[in-house]
Amino acid sequence: METKEVRELTKAEEQVMQAIWSVGQGFANEIVAAVGGDVAYNTVLTVVRILEQKGFVAHETFNRANRYYPVVSREEYMQQQLSGFAKRYFGSSPRALVSFLVNKNEVSLADLE
Repeated sequence: METKEVRELTKAEEQVMQAIWSVGQGFANEIVAAVGGDVAYNTVLTVVRILEQKGFVAHETFNRANRYYPVVSREEYMQQQLSGFAKRYFGSSPRALVSFLVNKNEVSLADLE
């Protein structure tokens, strides 16, 4: 199965994308609520539009309201980012990545079992 190239998200884009993934599909007010904190409504909508331009999000229009939904799954994005990280730092070797984590006590041998 061929995977499409997924671009990396900025910190703000990832925060909004995490909210969209958590709601599954939702209107702007639902996404803003899922983002939480003191992030302004207009800021979230601006980021959603950028995510739509990048191909991460799409929308359906109901009357004058848009319901947004993810086009790229959380799992697909994580896999792409982890693969890119492994390629850049570990020569695309999952074994080298896991070995590094074990040596840094981030993962125990029992965890690997």
